[in-house]
Amino acid sequence: MKIAKILGTFVGAVVLVLSFSTFATAASCESLTSLALPNMEITSAEVVAKGSPLPGDTAAPVDVCRVQGAISSNIKFEVWMPANYKKFWNGKFNGVGNGALAGFINYGAMSAALARGYATASTDTGHEFIPVLGDWALDRPDLLVDFGYRGIHLMTRTSKAIVHAYYDRGPRYSYFTGCSGGGQQGLAEAQRYPADYDGIVSGAPANFPTHMWPGELYPAWLTQTGTDSAIPVEKLPVITNAVVAACDSLDGVADGVLDDPRACDFDPSTLLCPGADAPNCLTAEQLDAVEKIYAGLKDLLGQQFWPPYEVSSEIGWGGHIGEPFSIPTSYFKFMVFEDPDWDWTTFSFTDPDNFDIMNEAHYRLGPILDATDPDLTAFKRLGGKLIMYHGWIDQNIAPRNSINYYESVVEAMGGNGKTQSFLRLFMAPGMQHCGGGPGPDTFDSLGALEKWVELGIPPRKIIASHLTGDVVDRTRPLCPYPEVAQYKGGGDSNKARNFVCVFIGDDN
Repeated sequence: MKIAKILGTFVGAVVLVLSFSTFATAASCESLTSLALPNMEITSAEVVAKGSPLPGDTAAPVDVCRVQGAISSNIKFEVWMPANYKKFWNGKFNGVGNGALAGFINYGAMSAALARGYATASTDTGHEFIPVLGDWALDRPDLLVDFGYRGIHLMTRTSKAIVHAYYDRGPRYSYFTGCSGGGQQGLAEAQRYPADYDGIVSGAPANFPTHMWPGELYPAWLTQTGTDSAIPVEKLPVITNAVVAACDSLDGVADGVLDDPRACDFDPSTLLCPGADAPNCLTAEQLDAVEKIYAGLKDLLGQQFWPPYEVSSEIGWGGHIGEPFSIPTSYFKFMVFEDPDWDWTTFSFTDPDNFDIMNEAHYRLGPILDATDPDLTAFKRLGGKLIMYHGWIDQNIAPRNSINYYESVVEAMGGNGKTQSFLRLFMAPGMQHCGGGPGPDTFDSLGALEKWVELGIPPRKIIASHLTGDVVDRTRPLCPYPEVAQYKGGGDSNKARNFVCVFIGDDN
């Protein structure tokens, strides 16, 4: 199976290279509208002058060839390329991912890539983000496949061909970057199309949606279907403050951030109201809901169906303990039950029949939506490098999902040492979903990936910064899991240089 997978990848890569060879000379930007590629139409190709507006409220940093088109009529995409390739193109390609349910061109990420000298591309993966609740998925299995994995792959192949036609040469290196839904897209590329990219950055990946989306609905079900279990958002900081007070010093630095929340043995019963309900305590019903959120969604046999949110992430729970997040409800409406009128309050996580429904949806939709295959043999043998990262207090996607996937790869690929030769996971203390939070959340994962792919220098740490306004007030090394950043015991604890990455666990 592994050999067939690698041979199929190799043959696909050869076919793509041969297709590039048909372009004899570089093209003008405008002439790209006549470029003929299978199932692709370029609807617009024009030069946007330096300083002129680009979509996403940015100005073109250089003269840019902006190409708009569609693949198989429904997959919209754009490619942006520095017009003066000799002076401004870095010779590389950066495909960028989406978030949420996709359905849009990620202009912000494209602008960032363009500013670094990349030729870059993005796609809506075959549907529009309007309406947000995903009725595009109803009775359209082809659109689900485009969303799940095919749209990014077709965008990648087509965009590289356009880059080759415009510059009369293909990119020397190709990278994919994405977070959340984009993180899922990156992992799907590594698993399904390992020849597409030399390197991939997958942040907070939503790569297990058939379990993640039920897990995201669960806190709302816990807190909204009972009469007294609702937790006012005003109480969330009370919980977080109590967690930090109990566990902040465990890592040797009192900075309001837990380096690894799993080490915190916080007892939420310390917040139980001694009498009547009050703003600074939890009622018995609220306490029960908090404890169940900390436990995560379990099936009726007590097995973990989806990991929990971590202690110290409570301030971010506001979008999940009231009216539920729109994406999980859309999953149930349009993908599980295929009923736009489905009412989430009729669902019960203690009903065996409902768990059967969730399991059936997993087996039916998982092959399309999930990107959980731990066998990355083909990606590794082709020289691919993969950087994953996840914020420890992610309020949307449970951080342990990334750890679970990483550890599944370790098991499949022969141990931690062999896995870290091509894949490294960086857990970011105090960071929320793809950014934000009290911990350092600004770092250059793409730069670290470039050094790994192009220079053979693996990232032994990535320096992250925390900004207040435009001022950097703290830096900290992010370490490759299972290493953690340990304070040396002297010097300014707000400076990364005073920390060292320390390995924990067995190096197998």
